[in-house]
Amino acid sequence: MVKRTRFDDSSCPVARSVDAIGDWWSLLIVRDAFDGSRRFGEFQRSLGVAKNILSTRLRALVEAGILAVEPAADGSAYQAYVLTPKGEDLFPVVVALRQWGERHFFDPDEPHSELLDRRDDRPLRELTVLAADGRPVGSADTAVRKVAEPKRT
Repeated sequence: MVKRTRFDDSSCPVARSVDAIGDWWSLLIVRDAFDGSRRFGEFQRSLGVAKNILSTRLRALVEAGILAVEPAADGSAYQAYVLTPKGEDLFPVVVALRQWGERHFFDPDEPHSELLDRRDDRPLRELTVLAADGRPVGSADTAVRKVAEPKRT
């Protein structure tokens, strides 16, 4: 079996983040958690993923501190998976992916799900990356200050 490359000691925040999320199933699980899914069966029905894959991804998200396991709120024997503060911090990432997907993978009049503000039932404003002084910035306006990578063994 091929050993998965790990990036948990990388000096790059993107690499460490991808290492924690793991794969696209994990990000879709997080999306469903934001949408209110809590139980194994809810995730399984929504995603249509094999139970063994779902179990592995849920366990990894719990181990990474993105989800926590709690007793079900209804007092049943089931357990619930809930977003931790670390998991909640993924909300802008999910919104950014959603908005990017809306912009690039749907025809202008093609229907798709919408993320709405509960207060006024309106779509969210496009995310914008802002500099410390509040002005919008793009990739050409930024630079990465890299540090030396640790030696891999």
